[in-house]
Amino acid sequence: QDEAGIPGILVGVSVDGKEVWSEGLGYADIENRVECKPETVMRIASISKCLTMMAVAKLWEEGKLDLDAPVQKYVPEFPEKVYEGEKVTITTRLLLSHLSGIRHYEKDITKVKEEKEKANRALKLTKTCQDKELKEKEGRGTEKTESVKPKKDRESEVKSQKPGRKDKEFDQEEYYLKEKFESVIESLKIFKNDPLFFKPGSQFLYSTYGFTLLSAVVERVSGQKFTDYMLKMFRDLDMPSTVLDDNEALIYNRARCYVYNKKGRLVNAPFVDNSYKWAGGGFLSSVGDLLKFGNALLYSYQAGQFKNTNGQLLPGYLKPDTVAMMWTPVPKTEVSWDRDGKYAMAWAVVEKKQQCGCCRQQRHYASHTGGAVGASSVLLILPEELDSEAVDTGLVTPPRGVVVSIICNMQSVSLNSTALKIAREFDKERGAQ
Repeated sequence: QDEAGIPGILVGVSVDGKEVWSEGLGYADIENRVECKPETVMRIASISKCLTMMAVAKLWEEGKLDLDAPVQKYVPEFPEKVYEGEKVTITTRLLLSHLSGIRHYEKDITKVKEEKEKANRALKLTKTCQDKELKEKEGRGTEKTESVKPKKDRESEVKSQKPGRKDKEFDQEEYYLKEKFESVIESLKIFKNDPLFFKPGSQFLYSTYGFTLLSAVVERVSGQKFTDYMLKMFRDLDMPSTVLDDNEALIYNRARCYVYNKKGRLVNAPFVDNSYKWAGGGFLSSVGDLLKFGNALLYSYQAGQFKNTNGQLLPGYLKPDTVAMMWTPVPKTEVSWDRDGKYAMAWAVVEKKQQCGCCRQQRHYASHTGGAVGASSVLLILPEELDSEAVDTGLVTPPRGVVVSIICNMQSVSLNSTALKIAREFDKERGAQ
């Protein structure tokens, strides 16, 4: 909080499905001296993509949605696309893994390519530097996954998180749209006629607009307004504090959002209307609700591995195989916030791996970060590596593992490595018990 100059931050941790830590630090509203508390509600930004994925997965399980059908089957308003003179197909599966070719906020493809080339060069340089550091520090549990920059650059970036830090992505005009869209179909007009940046399936490009198109698919497949379908799902998941980021609605415990201006002074974040991107970054939530969501997924993921004695074990919200599919890394993808991860389906996933004996062990976990105007967030799920004897004897029940959620009311704050450190500490403690 101090390093990044964050006005207010929320943190929540659950172990084996039970919330063990939930706390608010700093201020939800500086002007009125309202302190953060566990019930405080903030923008969760791109964690919204994980919520949308849950809806897509449920509809797929019910046989209502074909992940590999052209999106025009459900949303004819989205025009068929041509890339370099060839007719191409965009599917729901490609949208979920950011392989569709649909642009993000940047409209200039040349700038996007330049940024990707810079990132690739930095990644190669970083791997060389970090391999040396990891030999010395990984044994002590030091987390090195988040950055893709050499140590010197990372240190300067941490310093620049203090007042006045500038994030290039937040230079894009479309981050600050003030127009209220009455439907997800209407919001397609922002990007639907723009050319694709590459042939679908050939490259990775993170795209919030791809999830706006997904929301239209969910709407048509479910036969309900996207927002209505999502709010019903939140009720089913017992997430009462998770709502639309609606400026007009009275939302109790809602925090204000902040940024630093060019002079390095803390100011209120500019007014924005997020109705154009409900699915990709338009929800508010509390850390407690995000823990419930994470545990619903963790339970669903593990339920099939446990002996169901006398039918006492309830089914998960999703089937185990569905969550396994969601958490299977997809080729050609990448993750900006975690060097070890690949993108799967609306989640970043790190796979279990150990290359050499007595060396660094990589645990399996799933995460997603979020960055919005005046807000940053992360949700991380670290499943327990289940012991077959305990599972077979019925001594333990799902969910087994650690879930961490962190939200703050300041943009451009890197939270993933902090969440992983916290998860590892709680996992170490539960192992000692």
